Amino acid sequence: MIRLTALLMLFSLSACGVEAVEEPETPREFQIPKLDPSKVKKVDIDPERLKPRKPPEIVPSAAADGWMAPATTRSPDVCKDAPEPVAVDTETLTPTPLPAGAHPALTDPNQANETAPDVFKAKFQTNEGDFVVEVRREWSPIGADRFYNLVKIGYFDDTRPFRNIGEFMVQFGIHGSAPVNDVWKEARIKDEPVVLENRRGVITFAKCGAPNCRSTQLFINHKDNLMLDRQGFSGFGRIVEGMDVVDKLYPCYGEGAPRGKGPRQDLIQTYGNAYLDAGWPLLSKIEKATIVE
Repeated sequence: MIRLTALLMLFSLSACGVEAVEEPETPREFQIPKLDPSKVKKVDIDPERLKPRKPPEIVPSAAADGWMAPATTRSPDVCKDAPEPVAVDTETLTPTPLPAGAHPALTDPNQANETAPDVFKAKFQTNEGDFVVEVRREWSPIGADRFYNLVKIGYFDDTRPFRNIGEFMVQFGIHGSAPVNDVWKEARIKDEPVVLENRRGVITFAKCGAPNCRSTQLFINHKDNLMLDRQGFSGFGRIVEGMDVVDKLYPCYGEGAPRGKGPRQDLIQTYGNAYLDAGWPLLSKIEKATIVE
């Protein structure tokens, strides 16, 4: 009876010139599939990972005793008309060998394990002049110990500040000899809380983005870089003499390749000074670093 009534209504609508439209089906993409409980995987989540991360505690030691690095002496036009780097064919390079009379720890990091004094200074002699780093172990004990040992074994002698970004920092700490780089690039130290702010003149170990990857490379801050504090760059010392010399370290190659004109770090590791001197001959030179007190 109901079917007959529906047919009569359909006939009446058609007779009046009105077409009956069937209700469309729900599009497939809007249909909610049924879940098969047997195929749902259980994932165990460590509750520690759900806790918000606590930012590193920062004590402004750099300013607490009134210390402040002098303002920059670098001219904004220093790199005007600076020459381009020289193209380097690495197939023609011979990796720089271990220097004669090298300290045994240069090829065995386990021998560089002394504990640094609570306070000490290191003098860096460069072709631009000298600068002095004051280190306080309370700021970064692990970093201070590593820096102390690197200076004592002559690690920084005859090396190049290879990355210099004017409004950021200058970077050095890859050795000039390939055999030394082979062993030291994996000699990493643990991260530490940030105590000394990354202000102009503060020196800190470079980091690779992964935890506990500090090794031998260093930053000297050209300006206040407090964003490095939030990234865990733990300063261990500050330039107390010769900040004008740091400003003179050759800056015109800038960022490293491929983002800039500077050298590739992996090729410095592989070829040492032979690579740098062939392509970036104007880089400043750290001639010698020594503990002075």
